[in-house]
Amino acid sequence: MKTDKLNKDFWENNYTNNKIGWDIGTVSPPIENYFNQITDKKISILIPGAGNSYEAEFLFNKGFKNITVLDIAKQPLQNLQKRIPLFPANQLIQGNFFNHHKKYDIIIEQTFFCALNPELRLNYAKKMNDLLNDKGKLIGVLFNFPLTEVGPPFGGSLMEYKKTFSKYFYTKTLEICFNSIKPRQERELFIIFEKKNV
Repeated sequence: MKTDKLNKDFWENNYTNNKIGWDIGTVSPPIENYFNQITDKKISILIPGAGNSYEAEFLFNKGFKNITVLDIAKQPLQNLQKRIPLFPANQLIQGNFFNHHKKYDIIIEQTFFCALNPELRLNYAKKMNDLLNDKGKLIGVLFNFPLTEVGPPFGGSLMEYKKTFSKYFYTKTLEICFNSIKPRQERELFIIFEKKNV
């Protein structure tokens, strides 16, 4: 696949035609486990490239209300609004992640990084740094399988991720997930990266 085809129309068509094999239909267990330990419900959270965003649904139902959901495609945002009619419409943003400007305490990574053209990975790391408050964290999962030209999803390795993120983040956690869903066992790395001031 030519990665320049990974545009708004590509993703809209995938949702329209239900070509969403990455969608597990529920919150990712590693992310659920992480937030079950967070007691401050006022923190600001961004979920970029959110898709149907079961993470947002889970968090909203747990009492987190300062959640911004961002996706380049309209359909998944509408899907979330149907599932949670009380979710504030102004916190559902259709747009390009790289054009987004706001600050957050936590950003959730869930099948967004792997959907981008791999040439954008350093730009992704820099943008994530820009969007976080001081001491802010990027948390979530990255795929742990060899990077090929075939995708999305595009894979990567622990060593590659260390190199990609080291300029902009302190690595707090970067390890194989112990609680991935069965099809992704040994193929996901759980990350907690803390913003560096650069």
